[in-house]
Amino acid sequence: MTDLTPLLAFRWSPRAFDPYAELTRAEAATLLEAARWAPSIDNGQPWRFAVGHRDDDTFKRILVNLPPGEQRWAGRASLLLLVAHPRTGHPMAAYDLGQAVAHLTVQATALGLYVRQLTDLDRAGLAADLDLADDLRPYVVVAVGKLGDPLSLPADLVPDETGLRHRRPLGEMVLNCEDAPR
Repeated sequence: MTDLTPLLAFRWSPRAFDPYAELTRAEAATLLEAARWAPSIDNGQPWRFAVGHRDDDTFKRILVNLPPGEQRWAGRASLLLLVAHPRTGHPMAAYDLGQAVAHLTVQATALGLYVRQLTDLDRAGLAADLDLADDLRPYVVVAVGKLGDPLSLPADLVPDETGLRHRRPLGEMVLNCEDAPR
């Protein structure tokens, strides 16, 4: 592997979060500030966040709109963020939202935190339960927290949590390039 910054090389998306670790409001604000400074087309910044700290109403409303299989571990996260974007007016809103979440993820890694993104969610339920404006589309939920014990997860999740990380070879991703590493 080439020399990646440790913030990228050690980034990982666990399910095992420490159910006792709390994120401070300042840590949450730092994550959101990193997202705010993400690049966006025409500086549109079309992303919007609903922030739920463990045990508050927003967290609970986000959690119940995840599939039961995801709720088993997501409830241990310190923070659940719903990230939404406008349905109209910004054709690249989802792309820009991805940039914001990526920047938030790198900042979380710098703070010693971990992030896992969830795209399987009840969008209509989230919109209703969080009283979102009609023009906002719930897009992804981001779980944030400190790393927990993978052996505390339900048994069927442990192998994925403790196995080696795998990535597709770079040569499979680079099109029409003879110089792509293999």
